[in-house]
Amino acid sequence: MTANQNVTLNDKQEAFAQALFKAYQSKQPLTMDDWDGVVNDDDTAYAVQDRFVELKGLPTGGYKVSLTSKKTQDMFDSDSPLYGQQVDAHFLPSPALLSLKEQTMAPLVEVELGFRAKTDLHASDSMEDLLHKTTVCGTLELPDSRFADWFPDLNKFNVMSDCAVGGYVAYGQERPTDEVFKTVEDAANVNVTLYHDGKEVDSGKSSEVLGNPLKSLQWLVGKLEEQGKTFRAGQLVSSGTFLLPPHLTAGKWEAKFDNGFGTVIVKVTD
Repeated sequence: MTANQNVTLNDKQEAFAQALFKAYQSKQPLTMDDWDGVVNDDDTAYAVQDRFVELKGLPTGGYKVSLTSKKTQDMFDSDSPLYGQQVDAHFLPSPALLSLKEQTMAPLVEVELGFRAKTDLHASDSMEDLLHKTTVCGTLELPDSRFADWFPDLNKFNVMSDCAVGGYVAYGQERPTDEVFKTVEDAANVNVTLYHDGKEVDSGKSSEVLGNPLKSLQWLVGKLEEQGKTFRAGQLVSSGTFLLPPHLTAGKWEAKFDNGFGTVIVKVTD
């Protein structure tokens, strides 16, 4: 029995999961005040997320990890990261093409490292183990919520219930992590610059992600195992943003990484 399976959703919480799914399908956003206080703890929030995922009826292609910096944790009154399950079809190889109207609701733009498991990952894996058991790539993650006017005011438990406001993840070329980084510490020294229509928007460094993105992956693997889940071979995680996210708008978005990651591109139409 996992932490989430121990939670029986009450009628209001079941209605919340159903409402999230309806908004996901219709692109008609929920109002925050209507669902404030329905979920008040982590286990119930993850149980609502599990129900939301179940209603989608689609395979989980991987995960996103959020709140991986002190700044973002403070924004959402949290002292730890949180994760969201992502459907397989929402992981897109770069260059990706998205329609704001048809595919999104209120998306942001985040720049991250993605890790894909070569074999099943376990809580007993050290960061050194994870270095050898994964591939790595640059990602442009596009968080999106089923709530109107959600950023940065959506409460943490509703963020968790809403699959950590998962939208889409565009990913670049994948390479064995232990070929890109000679040591675990090297994963903390990746720099990126984000551009929109050729103009620089912001820049950041991978050390913003819990000090090292491999630490974010290790946290996720442990959290999943605690809940009776497994980070399975083939699944991908976008591990946490290097910078505070701007809003996604129409145009060409490019994340230009160093360390041989190249450029990840998302072209966005209205």
